[in-house]
Amino acid sequence: MRLERAVDAFLRHITIERGLSAHTVAAYRRDLAGYVEWMAERAIVETDAVTDALVTAFAAERASAEPPPAATSLARLQSAIRSFHRFLTREGIAVDDPTGRLRPPKAPMRLPKALPVDEVVRLLDAAGPAPADAAPGDLIGLRDRALLELLYATGARVSEIVDLDVDDLTHGDALRVRGKGSKERVVPVGSYARAAVDAYLTRARPELSRRGRATPRAFLGARGAPLSRQSAWLVIQQAAERAGLTAHVSPHTLRHSFATHLLQGGADVRVVQELLGHASVATTQIYTHVTVDALRDVYLTSHPRAR
Repeated sequence: MRLERAVDAFLRHITIERGLSAHTVAAYRRDLAGYVEWMAERAIVETDAVTDALVTAFAAERASAEPPPAATSLARLQSAIRSFHRFLTREGIAVDDPTGRLRPPKAPMRLPKALPVDEVVRLLDAAGPAPADAAPGDLIGLRDRALLELLYATGARVSEIVDLDVDDLTHGDALRVRGKGSKERVVPVGSYARAAVDAYLTRARPELSRRGRATPRAFLGARGAPLSRQSAWLVIQQAAERAGLTAHVSPHTLRHSFATHLLQGGADVRVVQELLGHASVATTQIYTHVTVDALRDVYLTSHPRAR
């Protein structure tokens, strides 16, 4: 089979059968397009013409590109190629898997950045007024406060929050979130977030909804259309500027802060894993390094014989 057709079959497989997110499928499409183009430049157009040496040469060339690509980008690229060829051999489209010698680059461990609790509070206050303090007609302020309160209260990804429907937010102190691979999980919602969400749904969303076409999505833009991931990111950036936060703040910053503050408060790492929707506890354990570093800093600055 020609490589282009094989890639199309693989993308259909991961979309329909494996249920991967649109963002993941798009990343695989980009990576495999470059891979197929590289092979075509060497007159390799059929799946069975790809060899171990060609795959290794492709990976080496990408790794030595200027400017050097991030290790995470290389790892994702190699993961796409391995998954692609394993699919081909499993489906009988190709005879051999040429990715056996491919070794992913070792990505450096980067500790997630979490905000201190007082800075999170400043960020939330800057996003919009508390429900009791909101002026009539402050639709965007109520929406932005509810959005950020919910992100911090649940540790959900921004894509998971903007994809919520109104019905998802009407179950009291719990929220059903659809995560990666369409996996669902239930996370608690604290009283502050619950109050902010209720105020938004009753006092702001009905008016925003009248400005656009009917949609079940919970969070709407100023013209009534569903709020996008990019718009949510901008909301957080603007709140961070108003709060005077100098550190880079993104939607994931609230997710990192959620996990770190739970662990600092004594939560079990397995519970945090479940709340974050991590498939492996190893992914969650990176946050334990953050809390250990915080403890070390306190020790060094507070103990009279630490230095």
